[in-house]
Amino acid sequence: MCYHLSQGVQSDRLKERYRAKNFKEQDKIKPVYHASAFSFLPWPVITNHEPDTIQAMHWGLIPAWAKSQDDAQKLRTNTLNARIETIFEKPSFREAAHKKHCLVLATGFFEWQTVGAKKYPYYIHLKDEEIFSMAGIWETWTDKKSGETRETFSILTTEANPLMAQIHNSKQRMPVILSKETELNWLQKGFDETTINSFAKPFDENKMVAHTVSRFISEKYSNTPDVLKPYTYPEFMQTSLF
Repeated sequence: MCYHLSQGVQSDRLKERYRAKNFKEQDKIKPVYHASAFSFLPWPVITNHEPDTIQAMHWGLIPAWAKSQDDAQKLRTNTLNARIETIFEKPSFREAAHKKHCLVLATGFFEWQTVGAKKYPYYIHLKDEEIFSMAGIWETWTDKKSGETRETFSILTTEANPLMAQIHNSKQRMPVILSKETELNWLQKGFDETTINSFAKPFDENKMVAHTVSRFISEKYSNTPDVLKPYTYPEFMQTSLF
């Protein structure tokens, strides 16, 4: 699945890349070199409702029908990712899948390869694109008790391409990565069981690159540029995959 992201550029660079006219709560978006989904950090997204605007949303989708704060907290830990193949079957995702698509902005992501009894972390990014988009869905939830409103999102996943199947060999999944040419299509189309299938294809492995990184990624203070640096494991010499 996809639980670890990197977004290592300043907000102005994001605005330039997506030609955004507006950037809501821009002060909340800082470079994040490693973020775990379970930290529920605000993350830059672009929604189908405001395709010319970047805004901050929290990872972990809370469906509109969640009854209480406790329900919301429990649900979001299980909605960090959504399998694109079954998205219309899941009550938590169904409404958003039909009506609320978004781009989740990133510069890379992390996955672990299992070799014997050990796991090796990899950093994965695109060869020719500093910033890219993952397909997401989003939702607005209002706490009836406090009146507080939250906007949250989930990242869609699909079957792994050969590169990601080699790295994420335990689950063989990967995020749905959109090319520049399909970003607007994701925001404007693909809102039913038929049209969404065109987005379920794994991204071209020849446009991706990956290398092993240090287990420093598992430390509490791993949100530094050092977390992205290639690291060679003596017992596991292959450190880059193309």
